[in-house]
Amino acid sequence: MQHDTRTEQSNVSGAYVRHSLSEKDREAVAAMRMEVAPVKGKMGDPSARPPFDEVMEHTPDARGVTYEKRVVGGVSGIFCTPQGARPGAAILYLHGGAYVLGSANAYRHFAGQIAARATVAVFIADYRLAPEHRFPAALDDARAAYRGLVESGARKIAIVGDSAGGGLALALLSIVQTEGVAPVAAVVMSPWTDLALTGGSLEDRADDDPLLTKEMLSKTAASYLDGHDPRDPLASPLYGALAGRPPIQLHVGTSEVLLDDTRRYADKARAAGVEAVAHAWEGMTHVFPSSVGTLEAAEKALSLMATFLDERFSTRPEAAGPRKERGRA
Repeated sequence: MQHDTRTEQSNVSGAYVRHSLSEKDREAVAAMRMEVAPVKGKMGDPSARPPFDEVMEHTPDARGVTYEKRVVGGVSGIFCTPQGARPGAAILYLHGGAYVLGSANAYRHFAGQIAARATVAVFIADYRLAPEHRFPAALDDARAAYRGLVESGARKIAIVGDSAGGGLALALLSIVQTEGVAPVAAVVMSPWTDLALTGGSLEDRADDDPLLTKEMLSKTAASYLDGHDPRDPLASPLYGALAGRPPIQLHVGTSEVLLDDTRRYADKARAAGVEAVAHAWEGMTHVFPSSVGTLEAAEKALSLMATFLDERFSTRPEAAGPRKERGRA
């Protein structure tokens, strides 16, 4: 099947792009499903940190990217710097792992793939994890890292994240507008935007999702929130007032329980006048762009992210921020 793209408009003038599944990817996804089947719903506590990191480290290294451990704003992490990096620009990357898993080291190659394509240095923040550190520790660290990038001289900053890190990125947007340098854009992959777990896809994609389950997400949300209101917009950005957010690009697979976390956030953002475009990838699973080198869809999604980020970093600072969709869907 040839890859094609078609646009469907939501009932609030939201923009979606649907991407079909290629035959090559159909076979690759089938193999991946078999590989992860034994761990479905089991990656929900600190004991899963080593195997989770091992999986993420399978993302191939990007040519021409150097990696350096750094502390930014008091937060440890790794800088991924591509050849010819754009001066005065930076990307803050917030990794996934349901707030209990993940590390900058494990994500360095994936973030390096983004850095190479966008020709912008990426800082992956090693924000504190639950259950050792509860809400709002992760958000506090993300904000401190953002401030640190500003203090280090970055004048154009984008925020990128996946899964829980995608939700964290969207929550961070609401509190960094006054940090001296407002973010020019955000890119999120399979973002977890609703820790109250009210999305319909948690049920109707339960069998189709090869990795995540509602029960596992409920467990990790409880571990992170420690009794805090899951509808607090700083924990679940779906419940926030979204007007004034910068342009946002979202990517999600149709075979994942968090599909509605993207759909509903994109609808709400568009209704608030935000330039938000959601790319839905047929048959793809959670955070599929990390499978670059294996999936054609991963390469195409990363190319879309790079084009989007290049446009935002090329915009004059005074012109950055929400604007009308220019016929792009």
